[in-house]
Amino acid sequence: MASNIIKPAYAYTVVYVRDVAKSVEFYSRAFGYNVRRLDESHRWGELESGQKTIAFTLLHQHETDDLTGKVQSTRSDSERAPLEVCFCYPDVDAAFKRAVENGAVAVSEPEDKEWGQKVGYVRDIDGIVVRIGSHVK
Repeated sequence: MASNIIKPAYAYTVVYVRDVAKSVEFYSRAFGYNVRRLDESHRWGELESGQKTIAFTLLHQHETDDLTGKVQSTRSDSERAPLEVCFCYPDVDAAFKRAVENGAVAVSEPEDKEWGQKVGYVRDIDGIVVRIGSHVK
C-alpha cells in the first residue's frame, strides 16, 4: 500500500431545510447545540458539535439546484429522507423528552436494542428523522 495516499478528513454534514434560522434555533433548543454561525442572508447556519460541524442550508438555491440538481423532499410521514441525523447522549430518555418538548415529533420512544444501544426516534421541523441514542455498550 502506498504511503503517499491522501486521506480525506470528514468536514461537515449539510442538512437541507425550508428555513435555516428556524432549523438552527430548533436544533439548538431540542438537542442542546450552540449556534456557531447564522449568516445575515439566513441561507447558511452552523451548530457547534465538537470536532465536526452540522450545517443547514435552504432546500432550493439557484447556485446548487442548477449545478447539482434539486433536493428531493419526502411527501408524507410514511416516507423519510435518505439521511438520518444521529446524536448520542448519556441519558437518552431525558434527551428524547427535551427534543419533544422543543418541537420534535415523537416517532418511537427510546428502547434498548439487541446490539447494546438505547435508541429513540423523532422528526425535526422539516420531517427529517433524528436518532437519539446512547453509545453502544
